[in-house]
Amino acid sequence: MCGRYYYADKTAEDVEEELGLHEGVLTLPAGDVMPGTVASALIIGKEAKDITVASLHWGLVSKDKKLLINARVESVLNKPMFSESVQSRRCILPAGGFYEWSRDKTKYNFSKGDNSPLYLAGFYNMNENRDSFVILTTEANSSMEPVHDRMPVFIEGKNVRKYLSNRDAALDMIRDRMPELNRKSDYEQLNLF
Repeated sequence: MCGRYYYADKTAEDVEEELGLHEGVLTLPAGDVMPGTVASALIIGKEAKDITVASLHWGLVSKDKKLLINARVESVLNKPMFSESVQSRRCILPAGGFYEWSRDKTKYNFSKGDNSPLYLAGFYNMNENRDSFVILTTEANSSMEPVHDRMPVFIEGKNVRKYLSNRDAALDMIRDRMPELNRKSDYEQLNLF
């Protein structure tokens, strides 16, 4: 699951450098991104190799008026609301990391060990008269399992262009096992025994 992610102070310039984007094209003010808000997303431009930045709303409203913020990779192609979008309108949500809460409501921060950006995999569509996205999720790996049974899918920086522009490659990438992440909590209890 992914219900909140954040931009760290240097996320924008790290993303621009890693992906070879023009300096200043990506403005990501440090702070949290929550469902129902607008976020900066990377999408493929008119030229198949160009990455452009779009402002997208987080969440698709379903027929029964629920805000859907995530989609499971295991079933995304079988859902009429998602199938066509994941095949033709993929996006990347750059992040410094993301948060997840355990069953006992402890908040955990997940990030890469080197604090480099995470590239969360998603897709978008026109919904409620605005371009809106959801984040893909998959089965949790061992770094995530103690906190939650789902985690966001993320794409390695070197594969971002291919994820955005190549449907078949993207559908393979979202099924890969996710790398381990650093997990920490500001209030993690220490065991003294």
